[in-house]
Amino acid sequence: MSVKIRLARGGAKKRPFYHIVVANADAPRDGKFIERVGTYNPMLPADHAERITLKTERVQYWLGNGAQPTDRVARFLAKAELIKAPARAEQTKQPLPKKKAQEREAARAKAAEAA
Repeated sequence: MSVKIRLARGGAKKRPFYHIVVANADAPRDGKFIERVGTYNPMLPADHAERITLKTERVQYWLGNGAQPTDRVARFLAKAELIKAPARAEQTKQPLPKKKAQEREAARAKAAEAA
């Protein structure tokens, strides 16, 4: 059974607070977990010391035993220099203008260049 290091949500409505937990991949997000290894409070400023807390020796133990961090937790661990930073996925073309808009923009640029 695969083990993940992931976030489990707590806190009130519109006031999120997360526990960083080690859990079986099949367990529900806020359900049963093996061990709590840290916390994440997104309501605090980014430079606040208590925003992310980790039990580094326990995280290293679980990583050594094959636990896979989720994308968000992997970024936290990379920031704490426990693992290598994950590669960013290539951005999709979805937010780019569509084909006709790109053609119009190229025509405008060509006209401005000629003038």
